[in-house]
Amino acid sequence: MNRKLLSIAVAFVTLLLAGAPLITAQDAPPPVWKAGVATAAITPKTNSWMAGYAARTSPAEGADTDLFAKALVLEDGRGARLAFVTLDLISVPRDVRLAVAGRVEKEHGIPPAALVLNASHTHCGPELKVWVTGRTIDPEKRVAEAAAYCAELETTLVRLVGEAIAALVPAEAAYAQSRCGFAMNRRLPTPSGYKNAPNPDGPVDHRVPVLRLRTADTGKNLAIVFGYACHCTTLGHQKFNGDYAGYAQRDIEAAHPDATALFVNGCSGDQNPYPRRKPEYAEAHGRTLALAVQAALETEMQPLAGDLRSAYREISLPYDTHPTRAELEALAQSKNPLDAELASNLLGRLDAGETLPADYPYPVQVFRLGDRLTFVGLGGEVVVDYSLRLREEVRDPLVWVAGYCNDVMTYIPSRRVLEEGGYEADDARKYYNHPARWAPEIEEIIVGAVQDLRRELETNP
Repeated sequence: MNRKLLSIAVAFVTLLLAGAPLITAQDAPPPVWKAGVATAAITPKTNSWMAGYAARTSPAEGADTDLFAKALVLEDGRGARLAFVTLDLISVPRDVRLAVAGRVEKEHGIPPAALVLNASHTHCGPELKVWVTGRTIDPEKRVAEAAAYCAELETTLVRLVGEAIAALVPAEAAYAQSRCGFAMNRRLPTPSGYKNAPNPDGPVDHRVPVLRLRTADTGKNLAIVFGYACHCTTLGHQKFNGDYAGYAQRDIEAAHPDATALFVNGCSGDQNPYPRRKPEYAEAHGRTLALAVQAALETEMQPLAGDLRSAYREISLPYDTHPTRAELEALAQSKNPLDAELASNLLGRLDAGETLPADYPYPVQVFRLGDRLTFVGLGGEVVVDYSLRLREEVRDPLVWVAGYCNDVMTYIPSRRVLEEGGYEADDARKYYNHPARWAPEIEEIIVGAVQDLRRELETNP
């Protein structure tokens, strides 16, 4: 043994005899995160028109529960920040996302790539569309109410992010997951095609991802972020209500009074809660999901350490072949009012000299929390196939996939669903004035964009 190695060995033995602790890379304390949360009630102040069901014939008749917007801001050891905002609403309108992102960057210094807006998709929230079909009851009133509500919502969300920043404290982050079983695939194959009904043999994603933030000094839970892939369609009555997601957040916060619970809807475009239609079912589903979250919290959660990195891109999502003018003129005479309305709207755009769009600017977002957890946020009502596929193909230790992020423009079917047909593949897009169904290659385009952004985070930390 040479002199240098002998000296190292002597020093090592001396430390052991002196009782000095040995600190390895694995034992070293992880970098301390900072986390802050803020909450605001966003229940409409008046009984405005509601979103989610076209068959409604009257405005809201009060509220069962308040609706909330909640902001969680995370900061890593370098000072990089992420703002995660959840909404008890039907959707995230594109214009709201763009306005809030611009103001959050200007007023709070958080870039658009590091801002996530996720809607629970409750069907007992206010109307958010600033346009409606001509056959809608009270169209002018609906448009005015939606515009006023969205303008106030923008200001509220920007303020919430600022409040969450002001509340930042040193925190520890950890992840776990459990399972919950009330979601069921709703695309039932029949001899006449796929219909909206329980399909116990259809694909589902019953995982419940949970991110826990707790204060570094006291160990108290600060924020509990949890997800599930299921439509918020237990209820369809005329009162504002957060549905099962709202009740789950309520129950979690009751069990953890120091924490704010934030619900993130997953890839639930073809998933419904069963049973449905009764208020007691919504509360029962909420309790079931809250218990699943509690189960995850009682596991040996995986600590998250490292840096915060985020990437965002709007990709061109192509439509399939547009109908010809002759086809639109024939469709405008259809006895199906939805088809006739859409055809008339598209003809009006052509008559005004417009060109029907060939694609849609579709948002894709990826962020990494430390060296283990990758979050994928997709726009629209994404069917469950995307979650199942991306969890397999994104080669990271922990992968969380969500839909309803940053813009909800219509359903996002997989190639399988497009080939099978049915509501999610075609009819749903007519409510949003899309000129055609999506092109069959959109699944590969979206998955490819996710992988590109994932690689971008690796090469540009």
